[in-house]
Amino acid sequence: MSEQPIQFVDRRAWKQEGSSRVPFWAYTDDDLYRRELDRIFYGRHWSYVGLEAEIPEHGDFKRTEIGERSVIMVRDKDGSINVVENVCAHRGVAFCRDRNGNRKDLVCPYHQWSYDLKGNLQGVPFRRGLKQDGKVNGGMPKDFCPDNHGLTRLGVAVRNGVVFASFDHDVEPLEEFLGPDIVRYFDRVFDGRKLVIHGYSRQRIPANWKLMLENIKDPYHAGLLHTWFVTFGLWRADQKSATVMDVHRRHGAMMSRRNSGGSSAVTQGITSFKESMALEDDRLLDVVQEDWWGDHTVVMMTLFPSVIIQQQVNCMSTRQIIPSGPDAFDFVWTHFGFESDSEEMKRRRLRQANLFGPAGFVSADDGEVIEFSQEGFTQKPGQETIAELGGVDYENTDHMVTEGLIRGMYAYWRRVMEV
Repeated sequence: MSEQPIQFVDRRAWKQEGSSRVPFWAYTDDDLYRRELDRIFYGRHWSYVGLEAEIPEHGDFKRTEIGERSVIMVRDKDGSINVVENVCAHRGVAFCRDRNGNRKDLVCPYHQWSYDLKGNLQGVPFRRGLKQDGKVNGGMPKDFCPDNHGLTRLGVAVRNGVVFASFDHDVEPLEEFLGPDIVRYFDRVFDGRKLVIHGYSRQRIPANWKLMLENIKDPYHAGLLHTWFVTFGLWRADQKSATVMDVHRRHGAMMSRRNSGGSSAVTQGITSFKESMALEDDRLLDVVQEDWWGDHTVVMMTLFPSVIIQQQVNCMSTRQIIPSGPDAFDFVWTHFGFESDSEEMKRRRLRQANLFGPAGFVSADDGEVIEFSQEGFTQKPGQETIAELGGVDYENTDHMVTEGLIRGMYAYWRRVMEV
């Protein structure tokens, strides 16, 4: 019996028009991932680096990443914020090893080259050589100019306590990058009140970085996967809700209004709905309406490419996405509140944070299914995902039975990546 010829699949063939069918190789191809780093994370986009509240004093710094590049966010003497790349101009050492701290200047341990907090080179040992036995030995060339050998400085934009940076200094202003519809929801959370940091969590998820943006652009799964959401009425398909995108369709927001849990047409047949489930400690869902919420108890924003801003009832956090190869990313949660919060509200925010994070009653589900997705992509690279709930276009909606935010993001991604 003769063998059937092997059928080879063109990894780069995007078979469908539009953005409702995403090839599996878009999540696994290493060459494509390297192009994403250059065009998106190191290109003309603003990436989240932190909150001003993390570096309140002169010399305070935080080390983080944009794409796979290590950067340092630091507060200068005049109160301004600088972001510099964590690469010494001398021999390329990633000299800053601490995640945070306070420094008067930035010094590389290898050869003691030192930089001020703006990244300007201010000290080079033996720059003019060493005088011995009546002569000068060594030294840098006479035309060596410190001004030409500082750290790589990034463009910085700060809005209401949130800090963004870009390797491309020609990037559009942050407000234009976000667009008016997204700025409105951004300013709803970050309205100028002084922020307080409540804590961090960090996890490595073995999956492509885009999947987490998809997950938070996907209202379809929320009332199906998450037992906590559908059982206790935190997020269900029958709630008053909406989705909003910026004009480029790269950023998005999902809004919803909590209703009571319990049986209804929307929970029938949903395996994650547990009618008999009850809380031993009902303080976990001690939700108190805050004046600034308006009509929404939940607003989830995805700011392409690097951050999710969460307001889930009284719990607030930023979720930073840091890619590490095509099949892994670090996910960093920063939980925060307002300086004006009462002690009772602070405790409430912290208790509700148990729903989220790597071991959260809700968010643990997301990390797991995203990993499962990556396994499937690797196993069958010639297939494609289907994101056609609600059609194949990408428009704002007044409901959550849609995958339009995902389609919008990939329409933008295809243009940037020229796929």
